[in-house]
Amino acid sequence: MTTTAPFSYLDTPMAAPLSITELMPGAYNLLEYAAVTAGEQVLVLAEHGTDPVAVQAIAAAAAYRNAEVHVLSIPPISAGGWDRATPSPLPSAAHAAADVVISLTWWGEVHTTPLFFDEIAKQRARFVSLHQTATASSLSTGARFPLELYFALEAMAYARITAAQEIRVTTALGTDVTFRAFTTPGHPSTPLTTGMWRPFPYGGSNFYPDQTDGVVVIEESTVTGVPAERTTLELENNRVTAVHGGTAAAELRRYAPDGYYMRHALIGLNPKVRSAGGTQFEREKHAGAFYFGLDGLTPQGEADRTGPGHAHCDCQFDQPTITLDGRPIVDNGYLLLLDDPEIRELAGKFGPADILLDPNPRLVLPPRYSR
Repeated sequence: MTTTAPFSYLDTPMAAPLSITELMPGAYNLLEYAAVTAGEQVLVLAEHGTDPVAVQAIAAAAAYRNAEVHVLSIPPISAGGWDRATPSPLPSAAHAAADVVISLTWWGEVHTTPLFFDEIAKQRARFVSLHQTATASSLSTGARFPLELYFALEAMAYARITAAQEIRVTTALGTDVTFRAFTTPGHPSTPLTTGMWRPFPYGGSNFYPDQTDGVVVIEESTVTGVPAERTTLELENNRVTAVHGGTAAAELRRYAPDGYYMRHALIGLNPKVRSAGGTQFEREKHAGAFYFGLDGLTPQGEADRTGPGHAHCDCQFDQPTITLDGRPIVDNGYLLLLDDPEIRELAGKFGPADILLDPNPRLVLPPRYSR
């Protein structure tokens, strides 16, 4: 078994202190996204291993807006609720008193009961999650993409997805899976409001299928990393009916002994998010990338989206081809919406469209084009 993916913030490099200047354009966009205003109580929720330069950049951006900034460092949250005793009650208590929560934990809120989406919706805070993306590299790349331009891409993508009856995803390695009877969050492309959760950097169109059929070849997943052997899943009627392979297949079976169902999927939209060198939850947001989240069935064999994703397993595909009712929206990892005349015209408001919409992950967006 081999893996090129870090397992936590403890496995990622720290940034040089002076690099905070490169993080500030992205931190500015984060605070715009969260709509932070003067006098608000902002909770920055970090893990003990989170890069302090990333924490400082975000805290400084909030303080510059005259918000009241509080930083809470907690032990790491485990994947899929593996350690269900974490987090302690302290983050939830602080969350209840905050106007805005900026979470810099490695695993997103789907992996923990106290911070699950329905709990977030009960509170007044606006909640932004930098799951696996509270790094200098993420804040200096994908986070720089202009918010208005991203919202335009997101609105266009959702309009096409909701109008479709079928989404098909194929890859060069042999994945061929079709999604039907799906729904989307239906949220408007606007900054956050009370009780709302969103990931950052902003990055994709999410959908929830009730009918998924086909074959998946795992390229990288939460549980397996990058498998050394060919590992495949068979899906029928939104359930995983078979897992084939060696060590990675055994790891997947152990992780969810009651089996899996398809919980959700996402098409990446942000051309300035890295597709090379980043963590899984960073790369999933790259324009033209695709990922889906499997979740564990209940002991009774039921699929339950109302609770946390214990045994949640995300699978990443960097260069898929995606069609909506047979019409391509992603061609071998290239998001075709980047060529749309309306998108290119809007990009010109911020700088050259050829620079702003170039999805090459090695070409970092100059700060002067970030807003």
